[in-house]
Amino acid sequence: MTTKRWTLLLTSLGSFMVALDGLVVTTALTRIRADLGASLAQLEWTINAYALSFAVLLMAGSALGDRIGRRRTFIAGLTVFSAASAACALAPTMGLLIAARTVQGAGAALVMPLAMALLSAAFGPEERARALGLFSGLSGLAVLAGPVVGGAITQGLAWEWIFWLNVPIGLVAIVLVRTRIEESRGGSPTIDVPGVALVTGAALGIVWGLVRGDSSGWGSAEVLGSIGSGLALTAAFVAWELRARQPMLPMRFFRSGAFSSGNAAGFFLYGSIYGAVFFVAQFLQIGQGYGVLSTGLRMLPWTATLFVVAPIAGARINRVGERPLLVGGLALQAIGLGWIALVAAPDVAYVALVAPMILAGVGGSMAMPAAQSSVMRSVDRGDVGKAAGAFNMLRFLGGAFAIAVVAAVFAGAGGYETPQAFSDGFAAALAVCAGLSLAGVLVASAPRAVPQVAVAAS
Repeated sequence: MTTKRWTLLLTSLGSFMVALDGLVVTTALTRIRADLGASLAQLEWTINAYALSFAVLLMAGSALGDRIGRRRTFIAGLTVFSAASAACALAPTMGLLIAARTVQGAGAALVMPLAMALLSAAFGPEERARALGLFSGLSGLAVLAGPVVGGAITQGLAWEWIFWLNVPIGLVAIVLVRTRIEESRGGSPTIDVPGVALVTGAALGIVWGLVRGDSSGWGSAEVLGSIGSGLALTAAFVAWELRARQPMLPMRFFRSGAFSSGNAAGFFLYGSIYGAVFFVAQFLQIGQGYGVLSTGLRMLPWTATLFVVAPIAGARINRVGERPLLVGGLALQAIGLGWIALVAAPDVAYVALVAPMILAGVGGSMAMPAAQSSVMRSVDRGDVGKAAGAFNMLRFLGGAFAIAVVAAVFAGAGGYETPQAFSDGFAAALAVCAGLSLAGVLVASAPRAVPQVAVAAS
């Protein structure tokens, strides 16, 4: 294979691994609780610890790759991720499992943005959109399939194998990346240390507040203080980047309507997907009584579209542009998720869910490569690492925000007591996911005004 094809294959593999592990644990939690004697709060942190370190360190990982080499940093991320996966599988207590998941998230924060940066550096502007379409199909499939894969492995083998499978795949990937992918670097010769510190603190404050909202209360001092501190540090980060000689995220990027709208639409796109996948698998099991493997098969109309539609959409971007695919895809996803919300009930026939799942899957598959391409093609080749870091951080913040909001709506409208109670909460949650997709439509189709703060950068 050519170097470009190897780059596409290996960066997609790395992205698939880290995206899968974000939600792969969800359907194994019952078994983990029984084996390790976990409390409900500890089970929540097996997911939150990964999400927190991942989101907080994304921009730092991107900056490190630009400075010391993207391939080198990508390999370091795969190494940390694989070693932490083994530690997760061997963990004898919940405390050690949560600690290993935190380290695993740190490794993922090195892999994901560097995968996009390496891919964008390897392909020219005329080929990049199609490559990103294939890349989006695999990483998007991981998000949708995570709970199903986790449940199937847990049922067929044991929950530890969710993590053990990462080890041989990671080791093979490390060897191939060393020999098959060319090194590349960003344009900045130094790391913007104050910028890294500020954006890391900002992400920590915001994500901590989001993941603690349900358990501590949205009006609690902890949550309000955490989110407020995160927003204050975000403002300080913007102020610093406007005056830094070599900023980690130049504010001039936001002068580009493609960069700004692509990132904003990506926030709502992935927020809607993360929120929906968090509950759809549970609805099929709790609301309708299907087993884990049956649930996986019944989700195929949604997940399988990514294999077909995302590559086709990526190949069409050069012809039709990102905006029509982004707006149209988000609109289809909103219709599909809204349709599911309307028909959701314990006795709804599965056949009634097939069409809206296909619609939502087609829409998301159209929008994913369009959002990524909009961001990555709006910057120079030397800046793709910075752009990838920004896109992935906003994408993950969108997921954390959506799950927090959707979970709160679910709890207010229903619960786990009976299939009917779950269906009531599920319908409200999916309606919110549809609303997030519509918000993405609005930001992707609105007049591309330039934020005043970006205009000030020169």
